Amino acid sequence: MGLMETIQRGKTPMPPRLLVYGTEGIGKSTLAANAPQPVFIQTEDGLNEIACEKFPLATTVDDVLAALAELAAEEHPYQTVVLDSLDWTERLIWDAVCAEFRVTSIEKADGGYQRGYVHALTHWRKVVDALNALRVGKGLAVILIAHAKVEKFEDPEATTYDRYSPRLHKHACALLTEWCDAVLFATRKCRTETEDTGFGRTRTIAVGVGAEGGERILRCVGSPACVAKNRFGLPAELPLSWPALMSALTQETQEPQKQKGEVAHG
Repeated sequence: MGLMETIQRGKTPMPPRLLVYGTEGIGKSTLAANAPQPVFIQTEDGLNEIACEKFPLATTVDDVLAALAELAAEEHPYQTVVLDSLDWTERLIWDAVCAEFRVTSIEKADGGYQRGYVHALTHWRKVVDALNALRVGKGLAVILIAHAKVEKFEDPEATTYDRYSPRLHKHACALLTEWCDAVLFATRKCRTETEDTGFGRTRTIAVGVGAEGGERILRCVGSPACVAKNRFGLPAELPLSWPALMSALTQETQEPQKQKGEVAHG
């Protein structure tokens, strides 16, 4: 059989790979807990108040890889694997790099000059490969949870500005955001208002839109305010809930078909 005969056509449905990041307490883990049959691999201690099934707290990156390997090797009912969180997993990876080079800081690994962060990518790729094996071999969806940070972004077409991004080193962030099908920023909907502070001065403040300090939403499309993307044609904004996200992911968008004999007029 020639290579031409192996060409695949059309869409190939696969379980989604989602990276959800946001501020503490916004509801990232709760969102993941409502995914189909989830199991958590926790690298930070914050799931006690959420009803979910989880592995014991991982204290090394080998613990994370062992949990992923167990899910790949054993039969189980789980349909979603959740890694919570990426930024704490990164600390475990840095610990592994430091142990490898017998240093106390990743900045000093392999003589310094940012080489430690490059070595960290080797561990990240092992994690990604293990997650991908679960997705391809077991049909599990993947949800990666991360906290948010504010970073300076040097836009070559505009002035430098602040934006939200996952709280990861830039090398790890680039690897994971490229691998995932969607990077979603969990935040609260707000608007800006100008208030008088006296003496002819004003200041701009953020005011939540909706109850409880602002409606909780997912931003699904990148903007100057945040890093985000998706390969599913999601709208720019969705409510922060699993049913809303799944409804948008599974919605079939059909192009209006022209009626037979219809002629386009210029």
